[in-house]
Amino acid sequence: MDQFFASFWRFEVVRIGNQPVLVGQCVLALAILLVGLWLASRASRLIVRRVARLPGIKPNAVGVIEKLVFYVLVLVVVAVALQTVNIPISAFAVLGGAFAIGLGFGAQNLFNNFISGLILIVEQPIRVGDLIELEGRRGHVQDIGARCTRIRRADGVDLLVPNSRLLENTVVNWTLCDRRVRTSVGVGVAYGSSVARTKEILTSSVRAHSDVLPEPVVVLLEDFAADALLFRVYFWTEVESEMEERITESDIRCTIAERCGEAGITIAFPQRAVHLDSARPIDVRLIPKA
Repeated sequence: MDQFFASFWRFEVVRIGNQPVLVGQCVLALAILLVGLWLASRASRLIVRRVARLPGIKPNAVGVIEKLVFYVLVLVVVAVALQTVNIPISAFAVLGGAFAIGLGFGAQNLFNNFISGLILIVEQPIRVGDLIELEGRRGHVQDIGARCTRIRRADGVDLLVPNSRLLENTVVNWTLCDRRVRTSVGVGVAYGSSVARTKEILTSSVRAHSDVLPEPVVVLLEDFAADALLFRVYFWTEVESEMEERITESDIRCTIAERCGEAGITIAFPQRAVHLDSARPIDVRLIPKA
């Protein structure tokens, strides 16, 4: 049995030039690679914990440093594994053609997403914690991985988006430079209402909210609709999530409704006037109930 294992351990898998590659070398290289990957993961986390304590380090930069350190350590582990067991780099030239064919067919999208992930990490057009909008869906970026990016929507659903889609498609980053967002609230008031008084109520209702920034508040009479005078007030606010923006808008609408009621300004609702055009009087009869 010992002789069998010894011969199996020295079994030649492939020969590159004059350099044989034995089973024992492959097993030892695999063991070094697995242990090295585990150590690389632990070491990258330890380094990032120490870096995160430094003053002036942003949370987004911490995530980028962790991934870059991990990738560098993985390359070092692979190089050390090959050097330890004396497996020549030229041994991988045999697999180069097959690997290229695999990239061309099965692994093309995987390789594309991996490179896209590196671009996202280094260039940082999208960072962890950003509020982004992709194809009409908003959410916060939770993690940028090697293959896909995890985005959490306001309803708690996680979206796994391939990294390449974030670079190939148009993405709205609401918090790329800062968390200030301009939003608006619209209201329609009945015809005959005071335009000046309505604009005053909209302006004061917006400024009364604690989350509205002191940037100029703009009130516009946007249209003469069929049933109402349509006003819209534009303002700036800082948001952490889509739900927070909706809550701010809801609070302002409640304030507008209350102050319009106090001022005697009617918030319009759909109305229809029916006119009957007849060549002769309409015959109307009252039929007594039997």
